[in-house]
Amino acid sequence: MCPIGYYTMLRKSKDKSFLRHEMVLFAKEHGKKPAARAFKTTVKTVKKWLFRYKELGYQGLKDLSKAPINMPNKTPKYIEDRVLEIKKTLITWGALRIKRDFNIPRSDKTIARIIRSNGILRSRKKKHVIKNDLREMKALWKVFQRMNVDTKDLTDIPEYYLPMKILKLYPVQFTFREPVTGLTLLGFGDEKTLTNATIFADVILSKLSECNVNLYGLTVQSDNGSEFIGSYQAKKDSSFTIKVTGFGAEHFTIPPRAHTWQADVETLHNLIENEFFKIESFSSKSDFKNKATAYQLFFNTVRKNYYKGGKTPLDILRERKTSISERVCLIPPIFLDEEFRKRYITQPAASKRGYHLTTSACSMRDSPPMHM
Repeated sequence: MCPIGYYTMLRKSKDKSFLRHEMVLFAKEHGKKPAARAFKTTVKTVKKWLFRYKELGYQGLKDLSKAPINMPNKTPKYIEDRVLEIKKTLITWGALRIKRDFNIPRSDKTIARIIRSNGILRSRKKKHVIKNDLREMKALWKVFQRMNVDTKDLTDIPEYYLPMKILKLYPVQFTFREPVTGLTLLGFGDEKTLTNATIFADVILSKLSECNVNLYGLTVQSDNGSEFIGSYQAKKDSSFTIKVTGFGAEHFTIPPRAHTWQADVETLHNLIENEFFKIESFSSKSDFKNKATAYQLFFNTVRKNYYKGGKTPLDILRERKTSISERVCLIPPIFLDEEFRKRYITQPAASKRGYHLTTSACSMRDSPPMHM
């Protein structure tokens, strides 16, 4: 006698027809009632499967569809054809939008079922596939067609926080990133301000111009941080925008909540954090400057980027055979406190103490403060 009930075995079995076949063979040999007792089911169930086996053979032991024969509410074929025609033309549209914009007289769930049952759903790409597609698209751009600029707060890096406080290192990083070659130009400052961003842009664009970069075809892309656009209520362009456009370039700010537009430079920030700030130790501010300069030089000329075919920014620049000087890869980081002193503060004579402010610095001091 079978120690397990018939319906229990059905629920656990992967092939229900095999179990029913065994029951039918047992019933033929020993009778219906002994088969019902052996398989712990009813005589009625044994009779049903015996009848189906005699009529259809082994195929008759499979479950029959429970769908109704007549479906008065079934969607007419002409509506299904209309839905499929729309979906094939507008592949990105969902069921609710198709119903709303084309007045389909069926629910959005019905429309979704029609689309799904015909196998024309648009499969969503995985994140890594989207990134690869974007890399291929960026590779078609001209070198220095676009540059991304962004800032990073360094105070949230545990390995860097203590030496930063003790040695009075820089808490803010400014970054220019050229997406085709991966060329990276860094700046470091004490504050994330419009003044520092303007000085950073001025120095970088001046050096790019010296290296034969055509700034008139360049778009500088940033987010909507106050260090780039000034106050949100400002009615005029910020000093950063004025500085960029003064070189003949264009300043483009990404739309609100479109953070993925800056994904390239954000990924770079994470890379620099792991390869530099979390590894290096610093003994002084000058030691930090030397190591930051060495790392940027290494990044642009030696470090191979396997997302760009295992090439360095210098390798890609050479492959493109442009008129841009290779010296662009040797531009050192910009230390904005030094640049500020060079521009706005003059050293006093040896017999005097303190600093003398230049006329431009005085005008900055007397004018209303910039929106930071």
